[in-house]
Amino acid sequence: MKRGKKYLSKLENLDKGKMPGPSEAIMWIKENHFANFDESVDISVNLGVDTRKADQIVRGTMVLPNGKGKVQKVLVFAQGEKATEAKEAGADYVGGEEYIEKIQKGWFEFDVCIATPDMMKHVGKIAKILGPRKLMPNPKSGTVTFELKKTIGDSKKGRLEFRTDRNGVIHSTFGRVSFGIKELLENYIALVEAIIRSKPSTAKGRYIKSIYISSTMGPSIKLDPNKITEVTEAA
Repeated sequence: MKRGKKYLSKLENLDKGKMPGPSEAIMWIKENHFANFDESVDISVNLGVDTRKADQIVRGTMVLPNGKGKVQKVLVFAQGEKATEAKEAGADYVGGEEYIEKIQKGWFEFDVCIATPDMMKHVGKIAKILGPRKLMPNPKSGTVTFELKKTIGDSKKGRLEFRTDRNGVIHSTFGRVSFGIKELLENYIALVEAIIRSKPSTAKGRYIKSIYISSTMGPSIKLDPNKITEVTEAA
């Protein structure tokens, strides 16, 4: 309880006056995290879109400049020459029906799932299993492709997929508290700018309504979205 009160007291001091910019909030998170593990640093971006309209669902993919801080295990559904290419590109697991059976039995020792187009007729058997876990290969996210070398490489480097939930909010992780401030800022900027580039042409009014960041165990800190350009120039 003492730790909790002290934690909230510091947060109140941070919140006095104007909303902080990303650099100030990130510094606060790094200085005040207390968990005995390497917490993730997460972001929630509330967008002014109507997700009931298909053309206003915001989604995209990008590669974080400094990665996520976690090595991604990649499963690739491929056969023949493409299976060989996937293995040479660094995929952790490559195969077909044998992995479909393992997943049906509850195996999920992977973070990213990629498939070649010709394998989707088989992967479709486990769509209801992979879908809710956001692991289902999808052409829109670039995970259904014949360009395995690039896709696997990007996944290992810190490829990130973002998408609005039904309330128009994007939730994502852009690093770890063990990262340096510069690394976290670069990741934050790259992600926010990717979201801005993904603005639907039909969206009206203010696009970014609010941004919050936090560590896994810490409180959310509301940022000033108007400071995004200033931080980009400073970084």
